[in-house]
Amino acid sequence: MPATRQELFALFDELAIETNTIEHIPVFTVEDAQKVHGDIKGGHCKNLFCKDEKGVLWLIVALEDARIDLKAAKDRIESRRLSFGRPELLMEILGVEPGSVTPFSLINDKANKTNVILDAAMMKLELLNFHPLKNDATTTISSDDLIKFIKATGHEPQVVAVSDPV
Repeated sequence: MPATRQELFALFDELAIETNTIEHIPVFTVEDAQKVHGDIKGGHCKNLFCKDEKGVLWLIVALEDARIDLKAAKDRIESRRLSFGRPELLMEILGVEPGSVTPFSLINDKANKTNVILDAAMMKLELLNFHPLKNDATTTISSDDLIKFIKATGHEPQVVAVSDPV
């Protein structure tokens, strides 16, 4: 059973991670999300759940307006040809539905099957924003605490310049 938002927030508390969450209508695309940002400070992000041709799983996290060419990204992250993971695989591994992909869903990847890539441009920002397991809210977290959280889930994030300059 995937973690609930309350379980996610309990882990934040346990790790002494400060966050702020704003609820809003469900959003399914970057364009939808831009309409509800309002005064939420920090970088707003997108998350790409990918699988390479050998079956290796990747979660690529970048700023919402970052251009990510999956053909170029595979070389930058030392992978094979990348494609988007099927919704069934996303639910099985990360416990979320399309539109709700977030690094916070790593709480559900108990077997550590997902490689985590944090775009270097995104990690230059102090505050970042992600869905707290569902796309009807946005949670703000510091970039340092994001790494702390990911490591606490048993994953070792890599900071890589994966996006193309805008």
